Amino acid sequence: MTSPFQLAKEEKTTQLLEKLNALTKWHMEQNPEYRAMLEKSGVSIEAKTLEEVPYLPVQLFKLMDLVSVPKEQVVKVLTSSGTTGQQVSKIYLDKETSIAQTKTLVEVMKPILGDKRLPMIILDTKSVLKNRKSFSARGAGILGFANFGRKHFYALNDDMTLDMEGLQNFLEEFKGQRILLFGFTFMIWQFVYKESIKQGLKIDFGDSILIHGGGWKKLKDEAVDAQTFNRLLKEQLGIQEVHNYYGMVEQVGSIFVECSHGHLHTPKFADVIIRDPITFKPLPFGEQGLIQVLSELPKSYPGHSLLTEDLGTILGEDDCPCGWKGKYFTVAGRIPKAELRGCSDTFQGGVKA
Repeated sequence: MTSPFQLAKEEKTTQLLEKLNALTKWHMEQNPEYRAMLEKSGVSIEAKTLEEVPYLPVQLFKLMDLVSVPKEQVVKVLTSSGTTGQQVSKIYLDKETSIAQTKTLVEVMKPILGDKRLPMIILDTKSVLKNRKSFSARGAGILGFANFGRKHFYALNDDMTLDMEGLQNFLEEFKGQRILLFGFTFMIWQFVYKESIKQGLKIDFGDSILIHGGGWKKLKDEAVDAQTFNRLLKEQLGIQEVHNYYGMVEQVGSIFVECSHGHLHTPKFADVIIRDPITFKPLPFGEQGLIQVLSELPKSYPGHSLLTEDLGTILGEDDCPCGWKGKYFTVAGRIPKAELRGCSDTFQGGVKA
């Protein structure tokens, strides 16, 4: 399998545009609400550039049930995180889309994790996975990344305390082996890092690689940026390698993962465009604006082109020092005043995402 970061701009754009146009057409035919929105907006269905692909605001999935397959074909419903009383996005997956998402996630992570399943610690609680048919953003993330590990160990008890005994036993059992860690940014910070300091616990994860995403807002409030986060986790917990990723429940599978230089990258089956928050015009590289995410995966719902509530900046394309092709970018966080619904931002005082 070739790396998803090998296609240069021209070849990638041609392939992706063709697939996105096919998806727009498919959703127009299968989804009356989507068709009505596009017809009303008067946009061209056959885009000539990626910037012309019609997009939906991500908030729409909170307000409408958008499904492009018969309901009986839906095998899984994903929900975005939301605090009590907040509306959540509902994303309907059929078998085909669900399988495509799993395969794509494997492809994206392979350059970092390799082919071998690693002993895995999930820095979360097992109770997130209660209902196998309906998943929160947290549950979907855990389930997706669990494919890369074996001998899964959940490090947090149901009350979010650290299972120190279980953790020490696991680390002892796999001493000297590379270990995969996965979790959501704020929860790792709050319930693993801070807790270990507060209780004076000595944890050394050894030869470990951490994949984490979602929920930077609270860390920004504490003036913790990515570099500080990585450094403190190494000092306190001995975590050797850290990769952040950017993704959302509305486009599960199409995640943008951090390279060795700390840049988020677009793989061959997904892309990002930055738009002016007021005019929605595409912005040049180096300017901050709203992130639009494009993905060839969503077939069971019209989520192939979405305007998010997140602010970001594209740094360049095909010339990152890490050697990966594609656009590379940074995310600055949610647009001010937008409804907050990050994967783990909403874990407040026991409100589970």
